[in-house]
Amino acid sequence: MIYVVTALKAEAQAFVDKYRLQPSLLGGYKLFSNDTMRVIVSNVGVTNAMLATQALIDAYDITDDDVYLNVGICGASKGYAIGEFFEIGEIVYEEKSYIVHPYLYATITCVDKQITTDKYEIVDMESFGFYDAIRHSTAIKNFHIYKVVSDHFEPETITKEFTKSLIFKNLEKIMKDKI
Repeated sequence: MIYVVTALKAEAQAFVDKYRLQPSLLGGYKLFSNDTMRVIVSNVGVTNAMLATQALIDAYDITDDDVYLNVGICGASKGYAIGEFFEIGEIVYEEKSYIVHPYLYATITCVDKQITTDKYEIVDMESFGFYDAIRHSTAIKNFHIYKVVSDHFEPETITKEFTKSLIFKNLEKIMKDKI
C-alpha cells in the first residue's frame, strides 16, 4: 500500500484524479483511496501533518511493502525554478537538523508560519511533522518526502488549480518504482 500525506486538498487532488481515488474519512481527516493507495489531507502545519500521519499509522497494519510519502508544494529562493522537484534528504526544524535520507542533498527548512522573505532556501510547513511520526514507528521501512517549488516566498499568489497542476506534473517522478 502507498500512503500519501498532503497538507492541501489541491495537492491530494492530483492523486485523486490520476488514480481514481474514492473519498471517505479517517477520524476527522479527508481520506482518498483505492486498492493500492491512501491519500490523507492533513491541513497546514507541523502538528497537523504529524497527527494525520499518525492516524494512518494507527489505522492500518504496516507491512514491509508499504511506502509512506509526504508530498506537497514549498516556497524557495529565486535560485530555484517554479515547478522544480526535490526529494528531501534533510529537514531543519527549530534550528535542529534531521537527516531523512543520507544519500540525498536537498535540505528543507520546516517552519510554523508562512514565510514571505527569502530567509531560507527551501521552506515548507509540514515535512517535520510527517517525519516525526514516521521516525517513531519502527515498522515503517520505506518513506520519502517530495516537494515542488510553488513560489518565491509569495504564498498569496498560489491557487488551488496551480497547486494541483504542480503535483500532477511531477506524479511520474513521485510514483516511480512504487506502483
